[in-house]
Amino acid sequence: MDRRQEKKAVARIAGVNIPTNKRVLIALQYIHGIGQKNAADIIEKVKIPLERRVSQLTDQEVLQIREVIDRDYVVEGDLRRETGINIKRLMDLGCYRGLRHRRGLPVRGQRTHTNARTRKGPAKAIAGKKK
Repeated sequence: MDRRQEKKAVARIAGVNIPTNKRVLIALQYIHGIGQKNAADIIEKVKIPLERRVSQLTDQEVLQIREVIDRDYVVEGDLRRETGINIKRLMDLGCYRGLRHRRGLPVRGQRTHTNARTRKGPAKAIAGKKK
């Protein structure tokens, strides 16, 4: 009986399944747009002890967390959409940052002679380069 009560349904906040065995502070960071500081602020507003785990939360506390996030934070789909719109705006303007986004190159001034493989993708061989 005890084990079954412990295996509670997964808490779902802002469309994300929160891991049940982690502390609330860590679990809230699984939501896109909530980092360590925002998670700590949310816990403080709802008045949940720091050592509390997600599996120990009551339905009322989960509801309060959900309400605070909906009211005060831009998270998940809305945040991704907003970021995408901002990048698209830069690209449409044709400003330097927009051009870098369009070409898939680093945007924030990093060197590209070497490195930058994350943005540029795998290295492409150049025909006739080897001597």
